[in-house]
Amino acid sequence: MDDNYFMQQALKEARKAFDDGEVPVGAVVVMNEQVIGRGYNQVERLNDCTAHAEMIALTAAFNSLGSKYLMEATLYVTLEPCLMCAGALYWSKIGRIVYAARDDKHSYRRSTGDHIPFHPKTRLEQGPGETESLQLVKTFFEKRRLR
Repeated sequence: MDDNYFMQQALKEARKAFDDGEVPVGAVVVMNEQVIGRGYNQVERLNDCTAHAEMIALTAAFNSLGSKYLMEATLYVTLEPCLMCAGALYWSKIGRIVYAARDDKHSYRRSTGDHIPFHPKTRLEQGPGETESLQLVKTFFEKRRLR
């Protein structure tokens, strides 16, 4: 199991969001090669603007471990985190974040520029899955415009 495998798990979550009419973002939290939290965007379903994939996956991971810190964990997410999710990730002290695709419109970078708002020990990497992640988002918004 490697970054490709776990990003595919995050992409499965993103496809669930797509199928539910949500912006297709998915995330999984992994520790010791085990998924300990997963989530996909549920903003519309829950009528909650904070119900992003990362937030749901983090909450599941915290509950799984019985801990508020994830220093040994990795978050795999299909789209670069927004500023809200970046704040939650900062406080979680997550060890590593791997995202599939950049999000120039809504990522944390829109507010922070080149400043990385994650915990100083968090490693941030762009990983596999960029093409599939971007295609899901593009298709979602194309379908939405046709309504």
